[in-house]
Amino acid sequence: MCMHVETMLDRIEHGTFPKPKIAIVPMVQGTCLVLIEAAGFTASTLLTVLGLPLFVFLFLAGWDLALLFAQLGNLADHYASAEEHARIAFSRDLQMGFLVLAGGFTLLRLPTFIRRLCTKLDREMPHD
Repeated sequence: MCMHVETMLDRIEHGTFPKPKIAIVPMVQGTCLVLIEAAGFTASTLLTVLGLPLFVFLFLAGWDLALLFAQLGNLADHYASAEEHARIAFSRDLQMGFLVLAGGFTLLRLPTFIRRLCTKLDREMPHD
């Protein structure tokens, strides 16, 4: 019967732990893939959110650019003649509307993005 017991502290003293191998190249490749995909997702989301009001206003103007720019000129005149606190409130409302629209659209698209990213990582990255 063996009476020799080796504990974790004994292993530390003897240095018998295997050194972990860190694969740098696959880690960098995976990081680059995630960053590129995230940048594409962010850019497409922001461009869609910024283009959506233009589409709505063109639709409301009957696809007539002259009418659209006449309405924008009217809005600009009202903005310029408004009081300071009304301009600030309007700007904050626009900013809040943009943030809500961008956040909602991002949350709507996020599950698809994550599934697509997981599929690409599983397909293109080597597993140990």
